[in-house]
Amino acid sequence: MIYHEEKVRVRYSETDKMGYVYYGNYASYLEVARVELIRSLGLSYKKMEDEGVMLPIAEYKNKYLRPAYYDDLLTIKTWIREKPGMKLRFDYEIENQEGMLLTVAETTLVFVSMETFKPMQPPQNFIEATQKYFEPARRERKN
Repeated sequence: MIYHEEKVRVRYSETDKMGYVYYGNYASYLEVARVELIRSLGLSYKKMEDEGVMLPIAEYKNKYLRPAYYDDLLTIKTWIREKPGMKLRFDYEIENQEGMLLTVAETTLVFVSMETFKPMQPPQNFIEATQKYFEPARRERKN
């Protein structure tokens, strides 16, 4: 499993007339978290695209439990719980500065060749950067 936390401060322009973060802005917050998780692995979305691989979103789920407000400092907890294949699933929890759970979400992205526009396996550098998180734990031998 791969885990990363990212902080985002809610800007005034991201709120609606009720003072809540407008629901459409959550997709942007999740994108920030995904990009930074990948960067934490020593990889880059931009470099993957430069090398002919894109990652469009195939599925997006979001459950809003409580609203976020202007100037809240949000912590976006992000996981990759399953070994990536052609699909790459991210799970998220968003908490406010008091640690209150506001949102749970999930996105599924697909590795796609920019040349053929068809799904593909992850690039080799992505496999290498993530494989250690999904290898079975080794048992110590008892003599």
